[in-house]
Amino acid sequence: MRLREIQEALRQENLNAWLFFDHHQRDPLAYRVLGFQPHRTPTRRWYYLIPANGEPRCLVHRIESTMLDALPGEKHLYSSWATQKDGLSALLKGSRRVAMQYSPECAIPYVAMVDAGTIELVRNAGGEVFTSANLIQIFEARWSDVQFEMHRNAGRRVDRIRAAAFVKIVECLRANHPTSEWEINRFIREAFAADGLITDHGPIVAVNANMSNPHYEPSADRNQPIRKGDAVLIDMWAKLDQESAVYYDITWTGFCGDPAPDPIRNIFDTVRGAREAAVTLVKTAVASKRELRGFEVDDAARGYITERGYGPYFVHRTGHSIGEEVHGTGANMDNLETHDERCVIPGTCFSIEPGVYLDDFGIRSEVNVFVGADEAVVTGEEQHELVRVI
Repeated sequence: MRLREIQEALRQENLNAWLFFDHHQRDPLAYRVLGFQPHRTPTRRWYYLIPANGEPRCLVHRIESTMLDALPGEKHLYSSWATQKDGLSALLKGSRRVAMQYSPECAIPYVAMVDAGTIELVRNAGGEVFTSANLIQIFEARWSDVQFEMHRNAGRRVDRIRAAAFVKIVECLRANHPTSEWEINRFIREAFAADGLITDHGPIVAVNANMSNPHYEPSADRNQPIRKGDAVLIDMWAKLDQESAVYYDITWTGFCGDPAPDPIRNIFDTVRGAREAAVTLVKTAVASKRELRGFEVDDAARGYITERGYGPYFVHRTGHSIGEEVHGTGANMDNLETHDERCVIPGTCFSIEPGVYLDDFGIRSEVNVFVGADEAVVTGEEQHELVRVI
């Protein structure tokens, strides 16, 4: 556990303490930040408090008194509900401003792990509860140099497979061999496995109207053929099959014919322009060391699309944090689904993926952006023109 770093972050956030709580391993963030795994599933509640200054202390049930022995600090025991309340009040003494895995109005659900009743207990014990969202980003969302290299490695493999998937469609069309969303989905998954990549689900392979469902996925019994004259979207995400590996997540679109119809080309140009506007904002802010918050990046992309008359058709946030899970715990590029005021901090990565979704087709263009100490970089290939699937 990075105790001194946590305490320094608490002081920077003007917080007195960070209070961790769990029961039945409901909060995986707590275990990851604290850097330990319980020797058994906790069946009684435990509390672990890290003050901004001084030594940590914990409150555990008597019949599970060794639950937090892997962590430093003074131990206090409780048995009854009354002694739990008293113990919690004692634990919080001198720590009024307390961070917990809580998000006001559940604005950031990735962080909202603590139940409302426990929040009430802490408030009744004298604590004023603040969100740990910024702290979680610092200690959970930042990548090591090794993770960044694993991301780049995965990206090179995913980009090769993405190109091969479009080539596969071309070959099928030229040979008059029917193919489908599901067949290309299987082609990608098999290529992932052969290249040492894993994923939690997906990929999305969608044609025409299915492209307008941002989370559409084909299945063996629900899929569409891919034919000449169709637009095609492929959204794919994967990571190396290694410990601590992080994801690479992209979306590309193409058209089975040449030239693509004007409406498809115009929407692609709009989406690409929005993506580039957001990327430029991030790069400029990082290079000038200007504080940048997630909602501002969303504003840049959404503003570009809105100015061109398609604002109502951009129905999701501009981007999400990326980590060991494809949707990570850092700042999201979001001023639609939430107003994400978290700062974009060095060592973190996120997607930028604006989209416009009409009745007959949808276009999304996705890249990954990594923020370093002095510059932000797009970590893989960027799509500048529709893929010509002919």
